[in-house]
Amino acid sequence: MKSKTIFLAFLILIAPVLISSRAHKFYVSITKVELSEEAKSVQIITKIFIDDIEATLQKRYDPNVSLDTKKETEAHVKLLEKYVLQKFKVEIDGVAYQLEYLGREYENDVVKCYLEVPGITDLNKIEIENSVLMDMFEEQQNIIHVKKGKTRKSLVLDKEHPKGMLNFD
Repeated sequence: MKSKTIFLAFLILIAPVLISSRAHKFYVSITKVELSEEAKSVQIITKIFIDDIEATLQKRYDPNVSLDTKKETEAHVKLLEKYVLQKFKVEIDGVAYQLEYLGREYENDVVKCYLEVPGITDLNKIEIENSVLMDMFEEQQNIIHVKKGKTRKSLVLDKEHPKGMLNFD
């Protein structure tokens, strides 16, 4: 009888805590932005969890989107490119630039998307808007690390503040 009481107490008190902690997920992407003086460009690598971006593309465009699987199609890859280019914007020294999507690769449970702004030899001020996944996940945070030479600065963007500016003057 005592073991039944302990088991029942466990179910009532402890089990909900364990279940709710497993159900909670942290929504984040990490983006590295770097001025490459040699390549005369701003190079961008954004890392997004595959399951999160896949769910977003399925909801937004096509319920059959599948990334990094045998079911992935060229059309699915194009939807990823389209979405990332819609949600990521860069302004350098007051000028808005069109990003070039160079490609993507998969690494474990993350997709790395490669973007570039060609023809940039210097920057003093950079404004970045990254609203990737914010239309799907309220808690989404997009962390941006920008490097110019030996100086590194960071931003944390969220749904209320999807845009931020860094000065390198």
